[in-house]
Amino acid sequence: MRSPKHKTHTPSSKPENATTASSTFFDIYGPQAKADVVFKTPDADSTLNLQDVQGLVTWVLAEGFMPSWVFIKNKPLIPKVVMLYVPGLDAALYMSQSKILSGLKEVCGNPRAVLALSCVSDRMQTIDALLTCKTKRKRNEVDSALKKHDQTSEQEYACGEGIAEIACPGSQRPCSGGSNNPLSMEVLKDLPFPITYYTLTAKELEDNGYCHDQPGFISTLSAPSGCCPYEILALDCEMCVTSEGFELTRISLVDVKGQVVLDKLVKPSNSITDYNTRYSGITREMLNGVTTGLKDVQEDFLKLVYKETILVGHSLENDLLALKISHDLVIDTAVLYKHPRGASYKTALRVLTRRFLSREIQDSRNGHDSIEDARAAMELAMLKIKQGPEFGSPPSFMRKKLLTVLNDCGKTSSFIDDISIVKRYTSVSSHAFPVASDDEALSKAKKEVKNDKVHFVWTQFSELNSYFKKQADDTDKLNTRLAEMLSLLTCNKKSTTSKGIKFSVTSELKDILTRIDTRIRSLYHELPTNAMLIICTGHGDTAIVHNLTCLSYLTRSRTLVNEFISCPKFRRKGVEEFSFPDPYYGLRKMLKEQIETTVSREKLVKVLEELQAQAEVALCFVGVKH
Repeated sequence: MRSPKHKTHTPSSKPENATTASSTFFDIYGPQAKADVVFKTPDADSTLNLQDVQGLVTWVLAEGFMPSWVFIKNKPLIPKVVMLYVPGLDAALYMSQSKILSGLKEVCGNPRAVLALSCVSDRMQTIDALLTCKTKRKRNEVDSALKKHDQTSEQEYACGEGIAEIACPGSQRPCSGGSNNPLSMEVLKDLPFPITYYTLTAKELEDNGYCHDQPGFISTLSAPSGCCPYEILALDCEMCVTSEGFELTRISLVDVKGQVVLDKLVKPSNSITDYNTRYSGITREMLNGVTTGLKDVQEDFLKLVYKETILVGHSLENDLLALKISHDLVIDTAVLYKHPRGASYKTALRVLTRRFLSREIQDSRNGHDSIEDARAAMELAMLKIKQGPEFGSPPSFMRKKLLTVLNDCGKTSSFIDDISIVKRYTSVSSHAFPVASDDEALSKAKKEVKNDKVHFVWTQFSELNSYFKKQADDTDKLNTRLAEMLSLLTCNKKSTTSKGIKFSVTSELKDILTRIDTRIRSLYHELPTNAMLIICTGHGDTAIVHNLTCLSYLTRSRTLVNEFISCPKFRRKGVEEFSFPDPYYGLRKMLKEQIETTVSREKLVKVLEELQAQAEVALCFVGVKH
């Protein structure tokens, strides 16, 4: 994509410019002229991807390249583009229920098939592919970014050793807040993506072994009324080996400036068998006289880290496991900085610090320093946040939010979606509308498409995808559907014309599809003349693929799983102590709930192959309102 060259128009000038441009275009094309979409005949081996769909938006509204798969007639007449994301609707479901979904063809014509991301991908990766633009970073930008960081690092992360606890009015619990909140406006200035973009998704938390709602664990709480919690803190813990495994012996928290917020030694509840001094830096002498226990530091931690606080660390799942605390808002630098050999590998903190911060840590014979490690993790996180998500990844690319690209070309956007997605992808200049249901999304979208000052509208209808996830998480319904698919797959063997798995559609699913069709018709009705509507489905039913993949793993590795369950470590610590490879992130839940199946692995694999192939064929509908 070309880099945007136009300056952003001021809000006051946009309506006048838009009116002038519109008049000019109609003078050229005539008052009866219409914009239109003409699909080009696809090559036999050509397949659209999500970037192609995004490219259509940037071609119409910004400075993108002309798409090879579609021709836009009278493009300047298009006043706005509306993109609707409908996850869960794959090509097979659409074809089988085309009568119920007749509105899609009526408003947009026949769809084009789109190759979705892998079924084991996180749903956020699909949204990310649609809403972020990847561009080549100039070679000198990486070096200049590191050089600038080196020059300011010492001043920006000035370190203090005191504990920063500020009591908020009306609250009995200490809380960071007011003008002393360490995350200043200067830090937040001109960020390419919001800080929440870098927090781990639910799948990433699961993949990396983060505990959630486990017996014996406590969860961080929402900040009390009138309290201004820390927005971001970095955590590092040290552990020793006891008769019951690893236990916490030191906890350190630092703020965004590197100032120490909490630093305490902790006495394990069980007898220590190895102080692990080489790595922990903890000695027998250091713990002499220490009476602080795990519950004490948990209380201290919960006074500083609230549910709204972003917690930074390196492989933070280990630290939270030692603390026996669950927290969902995490930036993990071991995940943030991708290893060149793939997601199965993680780069050591000392290596990242040497490469990007130009200093050595963990080089003392006396072991690690948790304050030093927490500061390094915070600096690495802030460096990535300031430079963008592709910083430090070879080859050096950079990502820009689609809404930022559009704004750079003078286009205003309205973004309507779940609050978590709104926080990740809106730009400073866009209109943000968090919603909690498809009906609410439709209501907001119908208002925004009629706003002459808005050029791009994004929204999502998620009811279908939520239904599939609920069905897949219900063990009885999963087994019933599995049996049905196996039966149909067996029947298809006897037929030379049947392709793929066709299953009966429940009345509940038909009602959902009917509501989707009605909402799409309603949205289209409100579009102004010549507005473009793009409907992208992203993927099919990935939830059942995830769960059947886990069942397949269980049937293949039942002996290994039984060894896990019977070993003393499992009985003491539970399933959370074990790591399972992607894409088996749901396996931990299945083990915990003792979910089983009598279906052989061979049959499961056959069903999986069919379902995965089906779910990875998404659809793209494109139409212009006449």
